Order: sequence, then structure tokens, then C-alpha cells
Amino acid sequence: MTAKTRSHWKEYGTALCATLITATAGTCYGWPSPTLPYLKSSESSIPTTEDEGSWIVSIMILCSAITPIPSAYLADRFGRKTTLLIGAIPFILGWVLVIAAKSVAYLYVARMFSGLGYGIVYTVAPMYTGEIATNEVRGALSTLITLLNKVGILGQYCIGPFVSMRTLAGINLILPITFVITFIFLPESPYYYLKFERSERAENSLRRLRTGDIRLELKNIEVSVQEDMKNKGTWCDLISEATNRKALWISLGVFTIQQLCGSAAVVAYAQEIFATTETKIQPYQESIILGCVQVATCCLSVVLVDRLGRKPLLLLSALGVGLMNGALGTYFYFDTTNKSSVTPLFWLPIAALLIYIVCYAIGLSTVPYVIISEMFPTNVKLYASCVAHIYTGVCMFAVQKLFQVVKDLCGIYTVFWGFSAFSILGLIFMLAVLPETKGKSFVSIQAQLRRDVARDNARKLMTVEY
Repeated sequence: MTAKTRSHWKEYGTALCATLITATAGTCYGWPSPTLPYLKSSESSIPTTEDEGSWIVSIMILCSAITPIPSAYLADRFGRKTTLLIGAIPFILGWVLVIAAKSVAYLYVARMFSGLGYGIVYTVAPMYTGEIATNEVRGALSTLITLLNKVGILGQYCIGPFVSMRTLAGINLILPITFVITFIFLPESPYYYLKFERSERAENSLRRLRTGDIRLELKNIEVSVQEDMKNKGTWCDLISEATNRKALWISLGVFTIQQLCGSAAVVAYAQEIFATTETKIQPYQESIILGCVQVATCCLSVVLVDRLGRKPLLLLSALGVGLMNGALGTYFYFDTTNKSSVTPLFWLPIAALLIYIVCYAIGLSTVPYVIISEMFPTNVKLYASCVAHIYTGVCMFAVQKLFQVVKDLCGIYTVFWGFSAFSILGLIFMLAVLPETKGKSFVSIQAQLRRDVARDNARKLMTVEY
């Protein structure tokens, strides 16, 4: 075992247990793909219309926008660990309701509960993983959030087509229960303890997360927290402080690109999208291939995010998904208007979607959660995470709900062309404004933002004087 391995294995183990809850969120996210075709079929025990199906998909994400503010308060008052444990409860209730479902209304309520848990998890988990990690592996640990989410989605693709809806829900119920049993024994974030001047508890927590001398690191964390807490953070500080304002609009910009490139629709409607193609492979088999590629690429992202950096991965990701969305839109356009012209290209949709998933998973899927955990000081980090998740939830809901509407009104090719346009615009945005944070401490990231703000102000002043 190398020194490098010895110095970080506790961090990876803790983060892996913590992110089991995001695997649970992934099961909820991917569940509609194998389930909707059954619910809409004549064999369904719960007959479901197209419109009801789109609500089953999207209502979870809509409800996920409700819990970030309460979970921000809970994480700030009672700790990140306690809040994540509370977040498991709505997931458990959701799957129990799916097992007991007798009508679409039951499924609506079940998805609402899952959405409440989803909002808690994605508000608090990025903060917890960011705060337990050293600078060298913080990016990798933060990407575990998305990796485990994709594992949960893949589980739905692999198991869902072969078992009943209620059996699948019973299997999914195992994950949040396992999370509670394992995570309850793990340490709280040392940043949380130091925020309330509980130095002894912070030291004990850090010792459980590290394998060497922690005195220097503990002192650095304490200085960082004290610096951040000189002025107690408020919601208004996100707007009133120039560095926070810049970090917020950069973060929201990255999350906008993440959602408007169409990822939420592709994951939720994967099996139905594949059903529109002419390939000889069954739609559920194509979905499984898609999920496997997604997980494999997320694993690659975990390795690359702390080697290549955040910005290069995001730029490559946005370019790739933009090109593939354009290719899919063009294929479906000719498939609708002149089917014979694309008959020899029956392989193109699955090839383009696989490349799309590779490009999305390597950057846009994982790195935004690293960005949100790094760009803000401790005193407003929860508020920023909260705002980002509410905003992301609204965007994701719009994408999932409007996918079916725009597809029915304007054709599926219009949807993919729209996704392509947003992806390319996002590429330009990130190229212009996104800073690189690889390997930097929270203190140095804040210093960089202050320099950027000062430079921006100087440019504005020169423009006015001119």
C-alpha cells in the first residue's frame, strides 16, 4: 500500500457510505424508464395515460424544490450527517407506497415523497463530501455523488424489465435502509463542529477521516472557518457580497447547461426514445447498454477531475453533448420527413446516445457538484447549495415535463435541436467565465474570486472613464 493510498482510504470509504443515499436517489430517477412502458400498456394493473405518465416522471423533481430550504436549516443547526439520515425517510416511504399502489394517485404521492428526499440529498451531500475531503481528492469524492446516482439508475435499467413494478420497489427499498445502517456510525463534518467552536469533536472527527498527523490541517480548517464566520452568513450575502454573487451566477450557469442539454429527459425516457428507432436490439437492452456506459464514464470522471481539472472536462462535455444532440435531431427529422433516406443509418441513434452519455457523464453530470462545493465560503455554502438545487429542480422539471409536450407538438427532432443549441451556448459561457479550482484550498479559491471581481470592477471603471 502506497503512502498516497494510506492517506486517503478513510476519506474514500466514508464518502462511499455517504453517497449510498445518492444511489437511492438514482433508483428514483431511473425508475420511470422501465416502469412507464408497463404502466401505459394494456397489461398494466394501474392504467396510465401519456399525460399521467409525464407527471409520474416529473412530479418527483418538482417536489425536490421544496426541501432545500428546510434541509439547509437542519444541516446548519443539527449537522450534515443528521440531515442526510433524515433524508432517507422520504425515500423509504416512497418505495413503500409504490409497493402498496392501487392507482395513479398512489404513484403521485410516492414520487412526491421521493422528491422530498431528493431535495435533501442534493442540498447536503455535496457539502458533506466536500468538507470531509483533503484538497488532493476533494474533486474525486464529490464526483462519487453522481457516480453512485448513475449506479442506481443502471440498477433500474438492468432489473426493471425482468421483475414486476412492486418487486422492483421492494429491491430499491434495500438501499436507503442500508445507508442508514452504515452511515449512522460515520463521523460528522469537522467544518460543522468548528463552526460552533466544538474543537475537540472536530479533532475526533478529523482523526477518523485521516491516517496521519492532523494538527496542521485542523489548524488550517479552523482558520478558514473563523475567517468565513467573522460575519455570519445570510441569504442576502449571496447577492450583496461580490465574490458570492459571482460564484452564484457561475454555478447557476453551469447547472443550467447541465439540465438544458437534455440529460433529465434522456434518462427518464430512454426506453421510449429507443422504441422510436429501427434497431434490432430491444429498447430495454439499449437502455442497459446506455446505463453501463454512463457508470463506466463516471468512474473515469472520478479519476480525471483531479488530474485534468474541472474546466477542461466541462468544456469537452458541453461540446460533445451539443454535437450529439444535433446529430440526433437531424436523424429524427429525416426519419419523420423522408424515412428511407436514414434507413441505412439505423445504428446512428444508439451510437449518438452512447457518445452523448460518455460526454455528459465525464463532465456535466459530475463536475457541477464539485463546483458548488468549492466556490462558496463556509458561512453561505448551505444557502448556495440550497438555491442551486431549487433552481436545478425547476429546470429539470421543465425539461422532463416539456419533453413530451414539445415532442407531441413539434416532433422529437425539435427537442434535440433545442438541447443542442443550449449545449453550445453553455460551452461559450463556461469558456468565458468559469475559473479552474483543481487542487486549490477553499481559501485560495476565495482569493481567486476576489481577484476576478476586482479585475471586473477595474474594467468597468475604465469603460466608464473612456
